[in-house]
Amino acid sequence: MKIKDWSDADKPREKLEQFGKNALSDAELLAIILGSGSKNESALDLSKRILKDADHSIYNLSKYTIKDLQKYKGIGTAKAIGIVAALELGNRKSSEIIEEKPTLNSSQKIFQYISRYFDGLHVEHFYLILLNRSLKHIKTIEISVGGTTSTIVDSKIIMKHAIENLASVAILAHNHPSGNQNPSQQDDDITTKLKNGFALFDIKLIDHIIYCGQNAYYSYADEGRI
Repeated sequence: MKIKDWSDADKPREKLEQFGKNALSDAELLAIILGSGSKNESALDLSKRILKDADHSIYNLSKYTIKDLQKYKGIGTAKAIGIVAALELGNRKSSEIIEEKPTLNSSQKIFQYISRYFDGLHVEHFYLILLNRSLKHIKTIEISVGGTTSTIVDSKIIMKHAIENLASVAILAHNHPSGNQNPSQQDDDITTKLKNGFALFDIKLIDHIIYCGQNAYYSYADEGRI
């Protein structure tokens, strides 16, 4: 039976309109984005199959590329782009919630805050996080994007951002796509260089976090190296 033949109370669109978004399952929400399935499969059945392949995890689904989604019969370029765009909006919404001036006063809180920036990345990214004296978030800035093993960091750009935003405290953060939890000599050098540079402007560098995976990170502060 096709979705159009269901009772209005069971149709995803009508169900959302009548009962609200919280009444719908993940599959029903995905079916609304799809709009239609294939000749032999409804949008809802297709959504259930996709979610099953993603272990019923929206996080896993968010890692799917346009090409991954196009492997399913009934999903062309337009539908695949629609799914990717909708999931990215969800990610950005979550980031905005996280960024409502959190207090970043421990390595664990910093790690939780930066995780959304690094999840699923396959190349190195370097971020600067600026705080006020109360360790409240001011701004997060992407400084550079590199390859799988390194990224170039321009200390002058970092100092410029910190000064322009009147920051009192700074945090450095980058990822190791390989999952290696040991800092490199380059990581050590840039940490020392920026710590000394910040000190000239009465800005305190309180940590440099290396994101190594969903549950793994290295903290220069926790290791007594900052």
